[in-house]
Amino acid sequence: MTIELIVIGKTDSQEVSALVETYARRVNRYCKFSVTVLPDLRSTRNLTAKQQRTAEGEAILRQLGEGDYAVLLDERGTEYRSVEFAGWLQKRLNSGVKRLAMVIGGPYGFSDEVYARADALLSLSRMTFSHQIVRAIFAEQIYRAFTILHNEPYHHE
Repeated sequence: MTIELIVIGKTDSQEVSALVETYARRVNRYCKFSVTVLPDLRSTRNLTAKQQRTAEGEAILRQLGEGDYAVLLDERGTEYRSVEFAGWLQKRLNSGVKRLAMVIGGPYGFSDEVYARADALLSLSRMTFSHQIVRAIFAEQIYRAFTILHNEPYHHE
């Protein structure tokens, strides 16, 4: 299986980028993992939040293939403890899905069209995080899930 983390816009934090790269390298020990950064929209000052979601949604949908299992990181999604998330990930691995597309939207969330295409919604917390820092947190959780699945001494219960 391939896991692709799809995100909107570059992060302006070198520290966040470095963390994402670190966890991406670690996850690649277990499966092919990549991060796709979709360009930020230009001239957003004249766009409503809905128009921004729609434009970002079109870019996201262009990245999703027909057989992809699309997962949106969304505040309304299901919350899991790390061990539960590892079990969820194992089910995806066992299902024969070729590509798991994990999507972090822009600051205004997702368009209705992206929600309609989604196969699952996940939430990291009921708290709100910047869409940039979520990249590092979620990349770490993917790595943590693989270490749990392989009984490696990273996660402590």
